[in-house]
Amino acid sequence: QVQLVESGGGLVQAGGSLRLSCAASGRTFSSSAMGWFRQAPGKEREFVASISAGGGTTYYAASVKGRFTISRDNAKNTVYLQMNSLKPEDTAVYYCAARAGPLATTDSFRYWGQGAQVTVSS
Repeated sequence: QVQLVESGGGLVQAGGSLRLSCAASGRTFSSSAMGWFRQAPGKEREFVASISAGGGTTYYAASVKGRFTISRDNAKNTVYLQMNSLKPEDTAVYYCAARAGPLATTDSFRYWGQGAQVTVSS
């Protein structure tokens, strides 16, 4: 079992930056691919970014590529999402997720955090 706890959300003006963190419990973190998803009001949850277990492979949604960076620190059992040049359309609840295996993908995540609100004002 893996438990995920997000932190770092908040309110920021357009053009600003935020960094989300996701602390994971359990011994399998270093062998699990991790991802970030988001869900805006009235919309379905969507993929944002993912990273392989070793950190060597990353994927991004087209809407965030070049602005967001996913990274991980396996010694701290933590994955991060650095968000720069934020736009009002980035406003959403952001969820951390873990896969059962090491390969980064855009779906098939088994474990989910409770979410962190990110609000970008114009």
